[in-house]
Amino acid sequence: MLSRAEIEGGELVPHGSNYTFVVQLRSGETGFLGIYKPAGGERPLWDFPYGTLHRRERCSFLVSEALGWHLVPPTVIRDGPHGEGSMHLFVAHDQKANYFSLLEEGRPELFLLAVFDLIVNNTDRKGGHCLKGDDGRVWGIDHGLTFHAEPKLRTVIWDFAGRELPGKLIDDLKSLDRLLDGGASPLAREVGSLIDSEEFDMFRRRVRAFLDQPRLPLPEEYRNYPWPPV
Repeated sequence: MLSRAEIEGGELVPHGSNYTFVVQLRSGETGFLGIYKPAGGERPLWDFPYGTLHRRERCSFLVSEALGWHLVPPTVIRDGPHGEGSMHLFVAHDQKANYFSLLEEGRPELFLLAVFDLIVNNTDRKGGHCLKGDDGRVWGIDHGLTFHAEPKLRTVIWDFAGRELPGKLIDDLKSLDRLLDGGASPLAREVGSLIDSEEFDMFRRRVRAFLDQPRLPLPEEYRNYPWPPV
């Protein structure tokens, strides 16, 4: 539905680094909201190729689904009023909640997000990128700055540093590793088409390195924290 729905209107979200629109979508009798991020509205960055952030949003969703963790809202790449971009399902959520309040609630999904961010090399996990959905679930959003070939993890989620992964999560990572091995699976083919070959190779290496030592790392002072944190 995200891929085919008609875009009936939308509004620009203020104060964002890149152009982001909340859009009204309709598929038959069903109306819903989406978040549209056109490639042409991306702010040029020195370390990420221009016009690629929307592809990384899609890759993050694919990896979340392949792991079976379902942390990222459904995300597609499609044309819109301002050209090709990513479109993800709008998650109705508690606007007062963020990572820090969810941590106080003891939400187990935050540990999954910490592991996920390490795998996809998330460079920008702020507190406000963790949503408490009206559906009762915790969601992670804003994954445009991911999958860089160099280690660039920057996140507010360090409360689980040093913790070892339980067997179930290791099994999930092993399943992901098998899907990536050889590049023949639908997941490997699509992710490999959306990021460059070096980024894809380093993504596979991160998964295998984590399997070799399934423990969350400790932060390096100043380097591994985003600013602002929320």
